[in-house]
Amino acid sequence: MGDNALMSDVLELVDVSVVREGRALVDQVSWSVKEGERWVILGPNGAGKTTLLNVASSYVFPTTGTSTILGETLGKVDVFDLRPRIGMAGIALADKLPRRQTVLQTVLTAAYGMTATWQEHYDPVDEQRARAFLDRLGMTKYLDRNFGTLSEGERKRTLIARAMMTDPELLLLDEPAAGLDLGGREDLVRRLGRLARDPFAPSMVMVTHHVEEIAPGFTHVLMIRQGKVLAAGPIDLELTSSNLSRCFGLPLIVERNGDRWTAQGLPLS
Repeated sequence: MGDNALMSDVLELVDVSVVREGRALVDQVSWSVKEGERWVILGPNGAGKTTLLNVASSYVFPTTGTSTILGETLGKVDVFDLRPRIGMAGIALADKLPRRQTVLQTVLTAAYGMTATWQEHYDPVDEQRARAFLDRLGMTKYLDRNFGTLSEGERKRTLIARAMMTDPELLLLDEPAAGLDLGGREDLVRRLGRLARDPFAPSMVMVTHHVEEIAPGFTHVLMIRQGKVLAAGPIDLELTSSNLSRCFGLPLIVERNGDRWTAQGLPLS
């Protein structure tokens, strides 16, 4: 493979398994993400979606197989050099952040690789960037609010702005719309759609188990069940009723309305 081919793969997993206590959470997964692609990982609870995302983030190492992230192979690279190049927003991170920091401080600290400490002096350029990302996510009027007082949706939007601060080449989103009400979900999906369609935004991978949460502009889908990949490829080709039914283990009908998806079970006869 030439250097150019290597450059275009943001993520390449070859026969990756993650085994815990004799059970394969991820089972011989081969998957590659090219620059600029927007992937959704879909599957039921316990299918291995978050484990797969944690491999992509360099926080979980494969038990077997190889994982190459942004051209660096896990096990042959110092992950602390790699991690600033990866933006991560997920449920786990929200609990680690100080509740008494303001929204602006919460996003700014990401630029300095910290979860907690607050310095008095930040580069004005960083502050401008933090404000710009928060503005894109509809958080401008919350800049001085404490992180701990935010609603679930406001918190999620702050975390996505925070993940963008290091100017990552790969953005990973773990169930960004989980726990949101209908209004909060639609607002977030719309904003994620705007981000997904921005050609300057990083490559993106989002985990969800609801097709309704797939933002416009996402290009590819990977479906996983019991740790194994059932389907992977362009969303228009792979997000079918038969694939989704196999993935979730019951008959489902998928419909596309404009640039959004819905799925529902067949009526019981």
